[in-house]
Amino acid sequence: MVFPFTSIEDFKVELTEEHELFRKAVRQFVEQYLEPVAMEIEKTDRIPDELFEKARELGLFGVGIPEEYGGQGGGHVMEAILMEELSRVSPAFGTAVAVRALFTTPILLFGTEEQKRKYVTPVARGEKFAAHANTEPCCGSDVAAIQTRARRVNDHYIITGRKIFITGSDKADYFVVSARTSPPKEGKRWWGITVFIVERDTPGLKVGQRFNVMGLRGERPHEVILDEVKVPAENVVGKVDEGFKVIVTTYDHTRVGIAAQGVGIAQGAFEKALNYALQRQAFERPIIAFEGVAFKIADMLTMLEAARLLTYWAATLADRGDRRFIIAASMAKTFATEVAEKIANMAIKIHGGVGVDMETGVERYLRDAIITTIYEGTNDIQRATIVRQLLRDVFGVKLSLA
Repeated sequence: MVFPFTSIEDFKVELTEEHELFRKAVRQFVEQYLEPVAMEIEKTDRIPDELFEKARELGLFGVGIPEEYGGQGGGHVMEAILMEELSRVSPAFGTAVAVRALFTTPILLFGTEEQKRKYVTPVARGEKFAAHANTEPCCGSDVAAIQTRARRVNDHYIITGRKIFITGSDKADYFVVSARTSPPKEGKRWWGITVFIVERDTPGLKVGQRFNVMGLRGERPHEVILDEVKVPAENVVGKVDEGFKVIVTTYDHTRVGIAAQGVGIAQGAFEKALNYALQRQAFERPIIAFEGVAFKIADMLTMLEAARLLTYWAATLADRGDRRFIIAASMAKTFATEVAEKIANMAIKIHGGVGVDMETGVERYLRDAIITTIYEGTNDIQRATIVRQLLRDVFGVKLSLA
């Protein structure tokens, strides 16, 4: 009945009063500070500095980070709540806040105590921004294929390469950077990659062009160029040559947040569609009175709640330390982001002509939703991960999908 899981107990979604109080606090921040400037962000393609300052005052950058390192505590569920509530109104701002997890997660999981205190603490307090530089022109989902190089010279490394589509890099004070330090071993393409912490003011590091992607206006990615960048050996995160594990494990943990972003987008688009369907009159009746619209609303709500349950279940498994959260996170990311795309598309159709007018703020949900199906591992990569984990966990079979 529950295959490939073992018990119906595995499907618990553990939410507490503390989670609800936190959600209400974030909702208050969103309604008071974020919602009034959401369309300004969309039009100017810039997030006001004052918004980041308010988020810092509320400790939003520290959610999910242990208090001993300057954070607010909480786990994956708390982070999912934060991402959903922010993305309901501004997926771009949700991304701007959440991207710090791509920097802090690998250090918290694999870094030294000194690295955690030196780099995680100021990021958790909102005093510094950080980014994660892995994707390259040659490769995104294929982490093992990266071409950036790092060579050891005495007590430091020299890194040279180019990273693209790096979210938050225009503001980042610190970067997590992947580079190849050794050639791969036979049968182990992943071997030979190392992860480094690089500070922005390091000579040779340059944040280059902005990529004018279709969505996430206000938080669009840039390229990061590394030209003979000198990094101390003490800035290696994890083991030398085993950085592939650092990168993919990081994505396992942060993927739940992208699922939550999909839920937030879907929620925002659904609310707009429902409100419009109640207010818009056609043939002397609100359009929700017509089955063509009413059934869309019903389908949207059904998909939305299914995506939410799947996402918070994955987050619960992660908080419990259940390794099966990896397959759950991939399922949640795939389903929730595709639901977000579908619901956003349906919301546009319910709005009719005004749905494609940028002034109404509806079509932006579709543009943002499509991006969520691509970053943090495309949904086809998630499907490959689901099958690999299924075969590994149930049958002990290791399968490489082409």
